[in-house]
Amino acid sequence: MAPRALLARRRYLQWLASQVPSLTLAAAAWPQAATALSARPLDFPRDFGAHPDLRTEWWYITGHAQDRSGRLFGFQLTFFRTRVDVAQSLQSRFAARQLIFAHAAVTDVQGRKLWHDQRIARQGFGLAQASKEDTDVRLDRWSLQRQGPVQASLYSASLPAQDLALELQFRTTQPLLLQGQQGLSRKGPQAAQASYYYSQPQLAAQGRIGLKGQSFEVQGRAWLDHEWSEELLHPQAQGWDWIGMNLDDGSALTAFVLRRADGSALWAGGSYRTAGGASRSFEPHEVKMTPLRHWPSPRSKARYPVEWQVDTPAGRHSVKTLLDDQELDSRSSTGTIYWEGLSDLLDAQGRRVGRGYLEMTGYAAPLKMS
Repeated sequence: MAPRALLARRRYLQWLASQVPSLTLAAAAWPQAATALSARPLDFPRDFGAHPDLRTEWWYITGHAQDRSGRLFGFQLTFFRTRVDVAQSLQSRFAARQLIFAHAAVTDVQGRKLWHDQRIARQGFGLAQASKEDTDVRLDRWSLQRQGPVQASLYSASLPAQDLALELQFRTTQPLLLQGQQGLSRKGPQAAQASYYYSQPQLAAQGRIGLKGQSFEVQGRAWLDHEWSEELLHPQAQGWDWIGMNLDDGSALTAFVLRRADGSALWAGGSYRTAGGASRSFEPHEVKMTPLRHWPSPRSKARYPVEWQVDTPAGRHSVKTLLDDQELDSRSSTGTIYWEGLSDLLDAQGRRVGRGYLEMTGYAAPLKMS
């Protein structure tokens, strides 16, 4: 969902202030106010690519896969692009006008452990790039690329790291899903809080996952979100809760709620598409997420709801994590602690009907920009 890019923003403010001594962190933290995005038809393959004129953007893939023995893994990879407003007028070719971030994580369900890593670099100089023509994002040795016809995309991801490695391919099995109103998705009570947003659920995934020198050949399902926006998180928002679920029957469900400090809903949304292709977007009043069970983190002391009841026009479901401890501490890079992990989707009778990812922010501390 749209606020996810805020996870990357604090790090770039700290880094930028260190690179430009005369620049204060406060000046970087408060760019010019955003204006509302206009409704427009999304244009592919162009809109698979980067949109550097807008402030924040990311390509985000989550999924689950098993090896031949049935060992189950969850995986997450995200490439962020952030426009540095205060650097746009600098004349130096070394100015950090665009920054590229990337996150990678693997949940080893059998091993009961979450592995993760991250990268950051300014765009250019062979270190990082995000093509405007199509999905082609690179950061050092990490990359995500798309090829093929618009409705038959093949994504290739390569993210080697010290303790984990992802070498995966994702093949589309269904058409693009335009979120919101034909790809323009509201993310708050003000019109400026919106993003251009499409998803590619039910991706067929295969490849290799590496953990501490072990290599696992895997197959599974994945979900891709690509979102770009000019607006930041609403100032009253403490954090958000979000799910993206591939259902076993081929349908796809997403839902999110932005929370105020008192826990009440500031905004909500999502969508549901049947296996046959009929889809609908949810209005804010149609989405309710109710915590059922909490897990206390021994490190951050945050209490995360790791089981939920989710009510949408698609019915009543429950979400249960496959591993309670999927908290990510990214304070050394993006400046925040959040929870994101592999979870099951159950129907009203308690039967598992899907699997995907749950994301929760703002529990360890409110999201702040400075």
